[in-house]
Amino acid sequence: MHPPPLDVTALRRSMRRSIDGRALRDPGAAASLIVSSALEIVPAAVAGGLARTEGGTVRTDHTSDEAVAQLDTVQSTWGQGPCFDEESSEDGVVFLGDLDGAGAAARWPDFAPQAVACGYRSLLSTRLVTRTGGPRVTLNLYGRKAAAFGERAGLAAATFAVQAAALCQGGEEVRTMHAAVVNRDVIGQAKGILMERFGVSDDAAFQMLVTSSQDTNIKLADVAHWLVGEALQRSEDHPRAGVPPMP
Repeated sequence: MHPPPLDVTALRRSMRRSIDGRALRDPGAAASLIVSSALEIVPAAVAGGLARTEGGTVRTDHTSDEAVAQLDTVQSTWGQGPCFDEESSEDGVVFLGDLDGAGAAARWPDFAPQAVACGYRSLLSTRLVTRTGGPRVTLNLYGRKAAAFGERAGLAAATFAVQAAALCQGGEEVRTMHAAVVNRDVIGQAKGILMERFGVSDDAAFQMLVTSSQDTNIKLADVAHWLVGEALQRSEDHPRAGVPPMP
């Protein structure tokens, strides 16, 4: 027997919200949108959270309530829970089942009882596809009742995880491009300051920044940010003080 069809309307509504400019620019807004949309799309999900696991530490991106945030802390403290499980099915599902069952208790002897104590008897955990070498991003959804999640819920979560991963990746690329534009502008400002102060060419001013970066082991963009910031501060404090010395 086939599972009931997915709530396509909810998926489309979530997609429209996910392409909003703020969700792409703001990681916090994106994480909040992912969790709220998952609770709308996945049947029986009453609470959830998005977490990143790297270097043995779970970092909460967003949770629907304080109890889920506490469970992420439990995972990080004990080094166990869905965020730490390496394996997942082909569709990315890490765990779909009861937290008060023997399987979950054996798998996570500290995490599972704590989750039950928080009032959650079912868990549906799915992994988002991320870039190789990056942190593991896990969407954990909780149900109040035993056997809350069935085949339809697993399919909905796995399908939605593809959309959520695309949002995360797209947002990261947008923020990277924005940072590149900002750095380019600041480097241009720094070169202009040096050209005016020392009467040098564009290429010579850029080489001065490069040399300072190499000598101080500070990134070129950071040197430029420092120089522009110091020049602005000096102009405010002492209008005729001129350009600060290079770091």
